[in-house]
Amino acid sequence: MRLKCCTPFLFAFPVKRLAVICVYNQIIAISLFINYLCSMAKLSVNINKIATLRNSRGGNNPDLVKVALDCERFGAEGITVHPRPDERHIRYQDVFDLKAAIASEFNIEGNCSEQKFVELVLANVPAQVTLVPDAEGQITSNHGWDTVKHQAYLKEMVSLFQEKGIRVSIFVDPVKEMIEAAKTTGTDRIELYTESYAANYHKNAEEAIKPYVDAAQVANDLGLGINAGHDLDLHNLRYFAANIPNLLEVSIGHALISDALYIGLENTVQMYLRQLAD
Repeated sequence: MRLKCCTPFLFAFPVKRLAVICVYNQIIAISLFINYLCSMAKLSVNINKIATLRNSRGGNNPDLVKVALDCERFGAEGITVHPRPDERHIRYQDVFDLKAAIASEFNIEGNCSEQKFVELVLANVPAQVTLVPDAEGQITSNHGWDTVKHQAYLKEMVSLFQEKGIRVSIFVDPVKEMIEAAKTTGTDRIELYTESYAANYHKNAEEAIKPYVDAAQVANDLGLGINAGHDLDLHNLRYFAANIPNLLEVSIGHALISDALYIGLENTVQMYLRQLAD
């Protein structure tokens, strides 16, 4: 039996209709991809360690602004700095220089009890300020705010920054009462202090993350955005991001810069992004 050629049928099918279907499918695919990207937590690279290296020798090598721009070019969605009063890493002038140069979200961390820090943030108007209760001379952050004890003060500071259009995040431990009290301050987000998770991840991942899952549920119920940071790395980040509902942003510095010494900054930034995407 001789088969008839199907060519006439193909030509009979309206070309314009085919074109419309193709365009429609492309729009759907792009829309799904955009929704997927929007559902991922953003990576904000903390570049304090780059400033520490620069300051150890004097001069401007490595160039902090160039590193920030390169991080953006490699895919980072934000840049984080944590200036301290002694300027042992990030200098106050760095903040002005970075604000003028970068295009991604700028997050400035620090203790709002320091008037110079408050003035610095208000002068630069970053996308976000993260309030961290560091003591002067403290090597690194090691606890969240007692939002119950400092509730009135934090409410005042949150309002001050928000009046300038700055999104506010409060650094907290994964404790229900602290998150509930943070909500009453009017803050937009909380940042979960993840040192405990990182320290215990390799012992028992499920137990390590449970307080954070519970904390995230409280925050979600209250309508608070969730950020996270401290000792997150290539070993523990994927599990954390996969188990924390509605995680919006992670701020990572020490581990990321340490990894970059071995595998390069571009590879490192993209490897961290993949942990958030998987």
